[in-house]
Amino acid sequence: MRHKRSIPNRSHRVADQIQRDVAELIRELKDPRIGMVTLNAVEVTPDYAHAKIYFSLLVGDPQESELALNEAAGYVRNALFKRLQIHTVPTLHFVFDRTTERAADMNALIAQANATRAKD
Repeated sequence: MRHKRSIPNRSHRVADQIQRDVAELIRELKDPRIGMVTLNAVEVTPDYAHAKIYFSLLVGDPQESELALNEAAGYVRNALFKRLQIHTVPTLHFVFDRTTERAADMNALIAQANATRAKD
């Protein structure tokens, strides 16, 4: 029974480690299509077969970056094999995360609403 309790903890640790290592590895990529990437979150499936990596961009085109990152996913996964001490290194799937974009839009709308209210 004790073993089952430690499993969620382990997947969080693995996801955190993948996030740190992938962030370093992305910086080493020479693809000009990859903009200034920030990794927001990593979700690992319970069997460690797949990892969804959510990223946002400071500079660059979201579709281009997502395409380039997914093309480089095999290379990044192979580099992870050398770094991670786990039996199964997941297949990486990069997904553009619009959360920060939406937050900026919401802040702009709130500011606009407040400015309009101040006039009234």
